[in-house]
Amino acid sequence: MRIAISSVAALAAVLSAASAFQPSVLRVPITTVRSSSSAPILHYPPSTVKKSKLAAPLRMADDEAAESTPSTSGTGTATMPNEIFNLVKSIVGAGVLSLPAGIAAFGNAPSAVIPAVALICIIGGFSAYGFSLIGRVCSYTGGQSYRGAWSESVGDETSWIPAVTCTFKTCFAVLSYSMILGDTIRALLMTFGIQTTRTLALLGVTGTTLLPLCLLKNLSSLAPFSLAGIAGMFYTTVAMALRYLGGSYKMGTAGTKAAAAVPAGKYIADVATNYQPQFGNLGASAALSPNTFILICMLSTAYMAHFNAPKFFIELKDNTIKRYNTVVGTSFGISIFLFALIGALGFLTFGSASSGLILNNYAATDGLMSLSRFAVTFSIIFSFPLVFVGARDGWLDLLKVPMEKRTDSVLTKTTLAILSGITLIATQLKELAFIMSFAGATLGNALIYVYPAVMFRAAVKKMGDKASKGLKREVPFAMFSALLGVGMGAIGTKMAFGLL
Repeated sequence: MRIAISSVAALAAVLSAASAFQPSVLRVPITTVRSSSSAPILHYPPSTVKKSKLAAPLRMADDEAAESTPSTSGTGTATMPNEIFNLVKSIVGAGVLSLPAGIAAFGNAPSAVIPAVALICIIGGFSAYGFSLIGRVCSYTGGQSYRGAWSESVGDETSWIPAVTCTFKTCFAVLSYSMILGDTIRALLMTFGIQTTRTLALLGVTGTTLLPLCLLKNLSSLAPFSLAGIAGMFYTTVAMALRYLGGSYKMGTAGTKAAAAVPAGKYIADVATNYQPQFGNLGASAALSPNTFILICMLSTAYMAHFNAPKFFIELKDNTIKRYNTVVGTSFGISIFLFALIGALGFLTFGSASSGLILNNYAATDGLMSLSRFAVTFSIIFSFPLVFVGARDGWLDLLKVPMEKRTDSVLTKTTLAILSGITLIATQLKELAFIMSFAGATLGNALIYVYPAVMFRAAVKKMGDKASKGLKREVPFAMFSALLGVGMGAIGTKMAFGLL
């Protein structure tokens, strides 16, 4: 895990270097207004330029140019530790549990972990760069949302493009949640000796729990439960490490003249044959296979938190670009470490048999992992409505339903229609790895790599002569990341369908 640990420092250094491209800070006061739904909305008044002392340490070759181009700073109240915690919580979700299957897509020998961890670090670095670009575009343009940043930089007439992408990406997130719930609840019921099918388990939790929660008018009371998500992931990481190091899932081997017999792990007899560990000779060199793009595209889904980048920038106290990049670098560094650790532990335990949801590989009689299933289930159930409402509101926005017409009746009917459709699809699709890789290859790559670079290029172009030489030099690198995203997406989409 040396590569993963060093990535925290390396990533912070990269983003710190990126901040050297930045101009000094323009402070724009933000006022809070109320919409018809009584939700607070941040509003930027006209901008005025003011040099910030905090920008002084961010020196570059052309210092005068660096100090001549404005950026935006607001009056947010969130501290850096709070932002880091919340961003890690947003990134490290249940999607990380599919990463062992991503490694198994191209390798079946333990050494396949080496290039896999390297890819986790590299893709994490590019994802962090895209997250940074979005916040910086908001700084330059005053955009207050992903769509707003696009409108202010590229143009309002095409702002529907990121809006549609965000809506569909949120729907895929809801779909993956439903699929995970079907698997984990069925496994939990089996722990108590209750036999049921995955479909019945999913329909049961949807009808009795998810639907009532999604119909709540005020979801603020559910926010504290989302804290269980990051706690559940930390617990799952520790539990997986204990099971791997303890050899609880090792396959037994018969003794020979040259070697003594190796007893089977404690729980191996309780694991279905297709989920028992399987290893071969496809190691590190197998990373040259096109199947590697399945893992790469899974990572584009796993690292996805980019539609919230404007929120993190605006709410950060004293939100200079240097402070914002520190939040981004630290948060993604921690996430990279957890992704690498969980991906490696799951794959090293089960090899090519790693399920799209790695918890499926562990025996229902394993109390330690059953507690992990419970933690993940609890987290998803109370996070589900928060994500679902984003998908529902996204569809209503795309259909141009005005706020005054979003009555309780309309919201209820929309909720029933969307939830029914997603649940039906979830009962038919069982391969979570396909959803993760396909959504990452198409929507994730666009939101993480392509759109941020396009917005950044447009924002710098609009600055004209006020743009520093550093910003102009950075544009080609940003566009390279966009082309990288397009290439990975095209190949990854093709490879994803091979999982079906």
